[in-house]
Amino acid sequence: MIKKILINQLKPGMYIHDLNLAWFDHPFVRNHFLLENDADLKRVIDTGAPSVYIDTSRGLDVPDAPTAAEVEAELESSLLAALAKPAPTLKITAREETARATHIHQQACTLVRQVMQDARLGRAVEVAQVEEVADAIAESIERNAGAMTGLISIKNKDEYTFLHSVAVGTLMITFGKSLGLSPALTRQGGVGGLLHDTGKILVPDEILNKPGKLTDDEFTVMRNHPLQGWKLLSSMAGVDAVALDIALNHHERMDGSGYPHHFKGNDISQMAQMAAIVDVYDAITSDRCYHKGLPAPQVLRKLWEWSPHHFNPTLVQHFIRMLGIYPVGTVVRLESGRLGIVTDQHSDSALTPHVLLVFSTKSNAFIPPEELDMAHEAKRGGDKIAGFEAPEKFGIDVARYLRAG
Repeated sequence: MIKKILINQLKPGMYIHDLNLAWFDHPFVRNHFLLENDADLKRVIDTGAPSVYIDTSRGLDVPDAPTAAEVEAELESSLLAALAKPAPTLKITAREETARATHIHQQACTLVRQVMQDARLGRAVEVAQVEEVADAIAESIERNAGAMTGLISIKNKDEYTFLHSVAVGTLMITFGKSLGLSPALTRQGGVGGLLHDTGKILVPDEILNKPGKLTDDEFTVMRNHPLQGWKLLSSMAGVDAVALDIALNHHERMDGSGYPHHFKGNDISQMAQMAAIVDVYDAITSDRCYHKGLPAPQVLRKLWEWSPHHFNPTLVQHFIRMLGIYPVGTVVRLESGRLGIVTDQHSDSALTPHVLLVFSTKSNAFIPPEELDMAHEAKRGGDKIAGFEAPEKFGIDVARYLRAG
């Protein structure tokens, strides 16, 4: 049986089923293993994890600990209650914005690649160009955020560093707009997101892309990238304080378990708190050579679970409402057995998106694409979303459908 326990209940002889942390926040090659000794116990405690999941069939038990199913049910209930407020009204549909969003996304990827190459060679970052791209992203998001946020979910793992930076920049702009921040501050947040991982160009490739367990020294080098990025960007003209703050502090956590300075609570700026949420969300949903990305709905639920300790709960709530329980690009399973791709959010509810039906699990075959408004279905007592699926399980090419516009 899988149970959730507090970190102070953990002891040798227990089988850790899940460290309950983002994969880049711990040095272990696996997320599940038998805890054999006090030395490994200390390493787990040092990660800052407030709780872990244990498998009682493979190790010691904590009799009164809640089961994973009980924890999941409580999280789902509290999350749905928190998202009762309507989502922002959309000006046009995501499909109408797709062509423009695709062009802007490609421009952003080209620019970030060039910026990082320049920084590696010691050349100054062309901040004006980064601001122009941030403005273009903001304009697309103003028309429909789902088009851009759907595109950033499509990644090539071999270009992760560039695509991740574009994703974080895009999500920071979307986040700022959803919070009602000023256009100037929203743009600064976007620039900061686009530049936030500049320090990774100084991390040796054999560490950055190592498929196995990092040594303690390698983990220290990896965790130094925010400080290295801050130093690099500080030496360049035109990089403002917000971008520098995001570069330095996007790995800080509200409970002080982050790095490089272990800031906590309000010692971390709102922008850096936002960047921490965005960075973790995009990283965990992305494929790497050593990590299979998790479905977006699953990651949003993990962010909600972690928010009392690692993130600002109010900001996490805003972030989830902004993307929807099922973000654009998610493959959802309906009660009828049909599968659809979320193509847009609904302005009345984060729980009832627009879906493009593409597959039937009953016939195990693709079906002619059909648009379905889940809010309309709910009003007439029709089909409902029963859960989400991994697209590769059914051979669904999400990118093809989203880019079809």
